[in-house]
Amino acid sequence: MRMSSRSHSSGLEGKYHPPVMPTMLRLAVPDMVSSSFFPVLAAVDLGFFADEGVDCTVEILAPPSTTFAALRDGELDFVAGGASDTLSAFPGWRGAKLVAAVCQHLSFLLVVRKELRATRGDLNVLKRLRIGAAPGPDIALKRLLVQAGIQPDRDGVQIVSISRAADSSTVSFGVTAAQALAEGRLDGIWVNGLAAATALQRGIGTLLLDVRRGDGPAEARDYSFPSLVTTDQVLAERSGEAEAVVRGLVSAQRALQDDPVRAAEVGLRRFPAFEAELIADVVRLDAPYYDATISEGTVAIMNQFLKDTGSLHQAAPYEQVVATQMRPLWQRTHATL
Repeated sequence: MRMSSRSHSSGLEGKYHPPVMPTMLRLAVPDMVSSSFFPVLAAVDLGFFADEGVDCTVEILAPPSTTFAALRDGELDFVAGGASDTLSAFPGWRGAKLVAAVCQHLSFLLVVRKELRATRGDLNVLKRLRIGAAPGPDIALKRLLVQAGIQPDRDGVQIVSISRAADSSTVSFGVTAAQALAEGRLDGIWVNGLAAATALQRGIGTLLLDVRRGDGPAEARDYSFPSLVTTDQVLAERSGEAEAVVRGLVSAQRALQDDPVRAAEVGLRRFPAFEAELIADVVRLDAPYYDATISEGTVAIMNQFLKDTGSLHQAAPYEQVVATQMRPLWQRTHATL
């Protein structure tokens, strides 16, 4: 049974929103057992989308290039994914827009084997090591290392991909990576917060970098961020539905900030037992970053990252990247980080 979200302030009191006709919304994420897109899962499972008149389910569709290709081809209405991954199917930011941030800043952490006795922030420990990273996020890791003075080829840093488990709806890349770390097949993993917590709680890893909290090059913090993305066509033809989706996401973000324990209910439905036990604590740490705002500064840094890595030839204007009509719906009672 869905829990009502009406007891949580939306920050839009006093404004009339015409009722939205119920509709089945097609939304996908590239990784289900993850903290990166968790507010979207909460918006579905705790009834915040339903409160806005949107009937929605979330499916897993990986890797990110496949997820965004399905959005481009009209097989999906929305994607919750890394903002920078949008360009895999929409070159030059043509045809799609970011409607809201699911979470602020790059949500990946670097964890290395505990036996290395690494000091947080000391990237020299990575020399001659094997680091596991998923397709897409691996580009951010490579750029981060270069900006920090580590040349993977020169310094013998191998960034390798890990195959996903057969049932990727219940086992994510991050969980698979943590297992590879435990078995000694990798020396480090570049993963989401839930997967990092899994490795740390099991005593098999040490946190080397949390970019979002200031580790590593300053620019790396905004290479990308978890975002909600839709097409220009959906925005043109179903603007009311898109607005309802953003309102539902913002309500879920606020509810998780107010009471991170609510994350446990979603985790029990979506995650394996061990990860379900961890998710409330992970959400408690992530909650300050649950802000739907997309700033012009963040977009500028992300555009530069995309140019530096060859995914973008010319920086696109903010208005081409972001659905600016959604900005009034991003307003929050919590300070933006």
